Amino acid sequence: MAIKKSRPTSPGRRFAMFSDYSDVTKTEPEKALVETIRRKGGRNHHGRVTCRHRGGGNLIKYRKVDFKRKKDDIPAKVEAIEYDPNRNVRIALLLYKDGERRYILCPKDLKVDDELMSGVKVEPKAGNCMPLRNIPTGQLIHNVELTRGKGGQLVRSAGNFAQLMGKEGDYASVLLPSGEMRLVHLDCRATIGQLGNVEHNSIWLGKAGRRRHLGWRPTVRGTAQNPVSHPMGGGEGRSGGGRHPCSKWGKLAKGGKTRKKRKNSSTFIVRGRKRGRFQNT
Repeated sequence: MAIKKSRPTSPGRRFAMFSDYSDVTKTEPEKALVETIRRKGGRNHHGRVTCRHRGGGNLIKYRKVDFKRKKDDIPAKVEAIEYDPNRNVRIALLLYKDGERRYILCPKDLKVDDELMSGVKVEPKAGNCMPLRNIPTGQLIHNVELTRGKGGQLVRSAGNFAQLMGKEGDYASVLLPSGEMRLVHLDCRATIGQLGNVEHNSIWLGKAGRRRHLGWRPTVRGTAQNPVSHPMGGGEGRSGGGRHPCSKWGKLAKGGKTRKKRKNSSTFIVRGRKRGRFQNT
């Protein structure tokens, strides 16, 4: 994928950047693997806003991505690489030897007609899926399971990768993109390689309208609001807020811990994430 810039024919296009979609080989999704999703606008089943700044946007359909990769020992050919409006990474359409088609997250440098496979005893090449028990130490991985059989939950966005650092007993040490070192059971599965669309973070939308097309509504700074609306609001002129930066509900925005102290899975965290910067970038 390469990034192209537009000509400055208007203020909105002066700094706009786009993907050239040169890696996409198919424009229409597979009908059997697509379903309609209902827009919620950030509201829960009571109709109350639980996720602010969501709403509007272009109509999109959900692509059913296979995060579990449980179709073992059946070779699959990469039939196409497609754009997915629900995520920033490309998806690959696999055609299995028995005729079934499935979507997976597309690793870096994956090409059409490449052959992939999932299972216990498969070659550790990009796109193949297997338990952590069978992955060589030091290998780059993505789409990592946290619970056996549940499907990949970690490392699923564009350009990301985790690294398998070591194995001891029934658990493997995995270095995540945030810098966190975590223990994951050796029977949990992961996919080999780094995810594609690496240059996604370099894209600059250029204007507010493109963000609205993605379903994001405007975000107003706390210092620009009234004191009745935000703890940072009020003051004469452009004030600094008069206190440490915080959220609308008083939660500290810089350095404040958001994780529950007695969360059960905390025992699997060997080293916490490095706040403010990423380990793998």
